[in-house]
Parts: sequence; structure tokens; C-alpha cells
Amino acid sequence: MKAIFKSLLAIVCLIAFSTGTNAQQVASTTSKLSMGKVEPYEMQVTYNKTSHLIFPAAIRYVDLGSEYLIAGKAEDAENVLRVKATVRDFEEETNFSVITDDGRFYNFNVFYSSYPATLNYDLLTMQKASDRENGNDVLFEELGSNSPSLAGLLMETIYKKNKRIVKHIGAKSYGIQFLLKGIYVHNGKFYFHTELRNQSNVPFQIDFVNFKVVDKKVAKRTVVQEKPMNPLRMYKPLDEIMGNTTEQNVFLLDQFTITDDKVLVIEIFEKNGGRQQMLEIENSDLVHAKLINDMHLKIN
Repeated sequence: MKAIFKSLLAIVCLIAFSTGTNAQQVASTTSKLSMGKVEPYEMQVTYNKTSHLIFPAAIRYVDLGSEYLIAGKAEDAENVLRVKATVRDFEEETNFSVITDDGRFYNFNVFYSSYPATLNYDLLTMQKASDRENGNDVLFEELGSNSPSLAGLLMETIYKKNKRIVKHIGAKSYGIQFLLKGIYVHNGKFYFHTELRNQSNVPFQIDFVNFKVVDKKVAKRTVVQEKPMNPLRMYKPLDEIMGNTTEQNVFLLDQFTITDDKVLVIEIFEKNGGRQQMLEIENSDLVHAKLINDMHLKIN
């Protein structure tokens, strides 16, 4: 009888110990998760009016927590989100999440109010400086292991330093000069630094910029075989270059090389005009790209 009692006591102790251990593990995991918690913003929505949120970068993804909400990007504004209640006076709190092109993740807890205190929100103003520098970073498939915020910071560094390290690649005609100022490489990506000078009095409206690899012998004629190279990012949107002004830009592409019988062509086209410009880059230019040291954001 004593043996049975001892066995039952041992089982009870084992169960109690196991339960306590599991509780400690759950508590430890919860504690660790809380260290990485993304603090939500709180906002109010209503049925008769639309709320707008202005993000620091283009909106890439939106997920709504319930059917109480409807949301969509504002027309011709990639970084503005419209949010509105689909029913009146919903009592349950809901939420939605947003991911932007700079790799930032935002979460919002939403409450209904017939008379919201605020209808429009500027997320750049709402963010603290520390949040912008040390905030969460979402990785995008096209950037691989490169964080969008670091890629953006590298493009900004190249743009602001504005060095001309490539001095032999350029084109000029009709009062427009197109220059390749530098090629940089970092973690499997190329950064092409370009400059467009409008030395005429007529504004140059950029239609699009085209990157492609072609055979040398047909680069200046009709191209029958070409390989497009699509930029993953660009520092500034393509816009109008006013008369007698200069603008620069930085384009991010996957790292690649080409054979000696081919060239990389960068073309810039004028909207409703014929002043397009073309640059030719050889493989020797690509393999001598300047290395970026991201530890100190230095361009060697």
C-alpha cells in the first residue's frame, strides 16, 4: 500500500514539475516576444468621413483585421492610404497593418467614433527619430538579404556625396547632357549614380529610363536581341528637369556582369519629345565598381 502511495505521490510531483516548467517556458517565450513587440498606433474612424494616412514611403501591402473597415491607396498617390468604416457604430476594436517600400511595418488599432478627433495622420511626424533609425525592417524577395532601409540609406549617401568617380561615360545633344557619375557595389547589388543636365531653356520631361544589355555591334542601331535589366529601386521619382538645371538620381540593380562583346545601355527618354540620351557601359566598368563599406557607410 505504501509503495502504491509513493508511486502516486511521485506521479503528482512529476506532473506538477512538468506543469511548472511548461508555464515557465511559456512565460519566457512571451517575455522574449514582448521584447520585439511592434507597438500599434491608435486611431478612430467613422462612417460618413474618410481618414487619410500619409506614409514616408510608397505603400506595398495592406491587411484589414475585419470587414468593419475598407481601405485603399489614394489615386496617383502611392504613399497615402484612405480608411473608412463600412458600418456604423461597431463596438469591437479592430486593426489593420501596412508594409511600405522602405521595409517598415505599421500596425493600427482602430475604434469607431461618430466624431473622430483627427481624420488625417502624417506617419513621418508621428514616428520618433529612434523608431525611424532602429525600427522593424521587412525583407523583400527582390532585395534578398538586403534590408530596404539600408539600401535606401546607401542610395541617399551616394546622392548626397555627389562624387563623380566615372569620368568617361556620358552623352550630350540638343542641350541635354546625360552622365554616369559612378557605379557602386554592395552585397550583390549595383548602384548606378546618374546626372542629367538641361542646358536649354525648354524643360525636359522624363518619360522613362531603360536599362538593357545588347551586342556592341547593334548598340547604336535597331536592336534585335536585347536583355532588359529592371531597376529594383531608384532614389528619386522620375520627374521634369527644368531649363538650365541639373538633377541626379541613383538606381539599384541586381549585380551582374557581361561578356566583352556586349554593353549595358542606359537610355533616358523625353515625354512627347526626341531628346533621348544613351550611355554605354562595358564589362570593365562594371567589374571596377566601387565597394561600399556599410559598417561606416563609407564609399571606398
